[in-house]
Amino acid sequence: MTTSDTANRPVPRPGILDIAAYVPGRSKSDGGKTLYKLSSNETPLGPSPLAVEAYGAAAANLELYPDGSTHDLRQAIAGTYGLNPDNLVCGNGSDELLGLLAGVYLAPGDEAIYSEHGFLMYRIAILAAGGTPVVAPEKNLCADVDAILERVTPKTKIVFLANPNNPTGTYVGDSEVRRLHAGLPKNVLLVLDAAYAEYVRRNDYSAGVELVSANDNVIMTRTFSKIHGLAALRIGWMYGPAHVIDAVNRVRGPFNLNAPAIAAGAAAVGDHAHVDRAVAHNDTWLPKLTEALIAIGLTVTPSVGNFVLIHFPADDPARSAKAADAFLGERGYILRAVGGYGLPDALRMTIGSDEANEGVIAALTEFMNPD
Repeated sequence: MTTSDTANRPVPRPGILDIAAYVPGRSKSDGGKTLYKLSSNETPLGPSPLAVEAYGAAAANLELYPDGSTHDLRQAIAGTYGLNPDNLVCGNGSDELLGLLAGVYLAPGDEAIYSEHGFLMYRIAILAAGGTPVVAPEKNLCADVDAILERVTPKTKIVFLANPNNPTGTYVGDSEVRRLHAGLPKNVLLVLDAAYAEYVRRNDYSAGVELVSANDNVIMTRTFSKIHGLAALRIGWMYGPAHVIDAVNRVRGPFNLNAPAIAAGAAAVGDHAHVDRAVAHNDTWLPKLTEALIAIGLTVTPSVGNFVLIHFPADDPARSAKAADAFLGERGYILRAVGGYGLPDALRMTIGSDEANEGVIAALTEFMNPD
């Protein structure tokens, strides 16, 4: 930007234009042909019919402002998870809540830590708040508690932990999360991003409810965009101690969640049968897809989410992740390139419908073994 630019028009504060904007997963191939979008971890089962009905009913009152306290949605979430609704905040996706936390607890010069292949929005939220991102290396594509603790300084104010992590699909067990928390100063906020918690079927995993309930410096965030199938409505929620909830409520927008989203979310979280069907579909296809991809010569990071991270040969341009992405795209299968996460030799694939999963397996079998 030239001197004349800064003199003749408003300019963002220093650092804003240095932030790389978040790039979502593609919706279309280069040729515009899309049969199956498997790039954004959306559920193949769609939303609960009860949520669709509630959304439609809300359309009769679009002239009215939504309930700024999201009372009905917080009550529904609290009833499902056994929580105090006063300790909940709902937002325009969990992304908004992560940004609000960064804005409330980070000042210029403060530091926030996240793992090497953690969700890209952490870095954006930290920089937008004027803070300094600190990256902790991972071990076997999984967050490393010791590496995180080694990077804590007097400037550290937040630690973001995606658990399970996106895009790797790995997770940190409850005992390790508790060890991480025990090693943090009491004035450091531990943010547990549990967007994929409903899919996890491991005995040593915890989304973080108990840890939040027992401490003053732990927050858990969740989303309706994944297993509940309401990504289009952008609904997130946060559970935390009263003093954090109070601080966030002071700065969030007064109507940050629209009325149809509130109604649909309240209906969706109560439809346990729909959630069970989504879990069952994932439980069937996650191991089946993983085994099939390994059988054709690919490496797959063990995942507990509704997606898999597929690694392609780094030394073979004809079978690289970039070549595979193009090959699949030509056939209407859209996966997620994850070079922005520091994984240029991998693609992330959402667990899709039976037909989509079988189609990708067949396409990658042809790609890896063209003869």
